[in-house]
Amino acid sequence: MKIVVLGAGMVGRAMAFDLSAKFDVTSVDVCTENLSMVEPYGVKTYRADLRDSEQVKRVVQDFDLVVCAVPGFMGYSTVRTCIEAKKSVVDISFMPEDFMELDPLAKEAGVTVIADFGVAPGMPNIILGHYNQLMEVSEFFYMVGGLPKVRNYPYQYKAPFSPVDVLEEYTRPARCMENGRVVTKPAMSEIEMYNFPQVGDLEGFNTDGLRSLLKTMAHIPNMKEKTLRYPGHIDIVKILSASGFFSTDPVSVDGVSLSPMAMTSKILFEKWKLQPNEPEITVMQVLIKGVEKGTPKVVTYNLYDEYDPATEQWSMARTTGYTATAGVNLLAAGNFREVGVFAPEMVGAAPGCFDFILDYLKQRGVNYISE
Repeated sequence: MKIVVLGAGMVGRAMAFDLSAKFDVTSVDVCTENLSMVEPYGVKTYRADLRDSEQVKRVVQDFDLVVCAVPGFMGYSTVRTCIEAKKSVVDISFMPEDFMELDPLAKEAGVTVIADFGVAPGMPNIILGHYNQLMEVSEFFYMVGGLPKVRNYPYQYKAPFSPVDVLEEYTRPARCMENGRVVTKPAMSEIEMYNFPQVGDLEGFNTDGLRSLLKTMAHIPNMKEKTLRYPGHIDIVKILSASGFFSTDPVSVDGVSLSPMAMTSKILFEKWKLQPNEPEITVMQVLIKGVEKGTPKVVTYNLYDEYDPATEQWSMARTTGYTATAGVNLLAAGNFREVGVFAPEMVGAAPGCFDFILDYLKQRGVNYISE
């Protein structure tokens, strides 16, 4: 099978690395530096501007399956172009749009698209989709964070991907489900402290991570997602926000017009950039409460993952990318055959898919431990 990975950033490289052991893989990116970092894996490379839909159409036409790892703002249009080219897609772009709107187009084209198939959103959805088949769920809560293993002051944070995507979490209002109603709360609200044995205390705050679950799991009365950071980080971010540094409205400085958000992202790119081989971690807890066959039941899954020096893959790339490549292998093996666009919880509900994904990740050292 010939697979093309659109995007050769941190996660795109991890996916190409993983898939190249079994498939004929080509990585595509506009950045030659990114492509040069993929070539040592024995992956073919091709330079193209993926913002151009015509280039995307030309690129994907000779491949059996597409993996979309472009930035979020490009995700919807890129996936749509792939569908129009009649190609099945595994997507991790975290697009702001509702990807389910592409379902009629995918059905018409006869292709399969599984979207948001990363670490989060992604794995919590898959876990919930599985257990929703087994029990009457009353509460779903997950918290997740990608962090440098060593706290670096003053920010106490580094981003394994572009700061502009991180800042989106700090500005987008957070939707949750409370008593059967969708409630919107300010980003970074309801800060609480949580303790994790491998890390210590982390602060969790509301972010907009439920996404498709608000529709597909609307029968669950209480659902919430929080992002985790080292204590003190959010106080700094709130100062930046209150000072206008996240505004997208252009301001004029000495006759030059610029967006404060664009400037902030540019500055923080260097401040928050992980250095080569710098250890970082991914921490997650998924909590599901409900009733199974008349008996109250609580399901908990925990993830703690670190940078892998053997493969030189960052944890966020491994946990995100290998979830997506598990999805690729599901499609390649014919274990998921439905046509249309599917949220990860829909895949998790399909027979055999949940166990397949957990086993696939375990083989790569990404372990979700249930309690």
